[in-house]
Amino acid sequence: MLAPIFKTIDTPAVRAIVGNRIYGKGTAPQGTPLPYITWFTVAGDPYANLSDAPNADNDTIQIDCWAGPDDDQEGICDQLAKHVRDAVDAAGQACRIIIDTREADTKLFHIGLQVEFIHNR
Repeated sequence: MLAPIFKTIDTPAVRAIVGNRIYGKGTAPQGTPLPYITWFTVAGDPYANLSDAPNADNDTIQIDCWAGPDDDQEGICDQLAKHVRDAVDAAGQACRIIIDTREADTKLFHIGLQVEFIHNR
């Protein structure tokens, strides 16, 4: 259950906004400049069969786009989420927006996308 998320969303359009600030395990290092992306595996299921070991997995991945608290950053967060969605779509994976908010404590803009990522092992 190791979906190639970084490889999928590391596109020129995404890099133009976040550079190499794409972090797994759902967290970015303290003090990371905004904007950035975090992602984590919500659930994973192997495609089991009776005759062999599974040769593919179906993983549910959450990809979170983060931008600064200034009002002009909302558009940057929107653009970043659209580029991530486009990258996921181009890879033939299903994607839906599950969170579109401004965080109460940090005031950061945040859009979360959930991806049903089907991939071969």
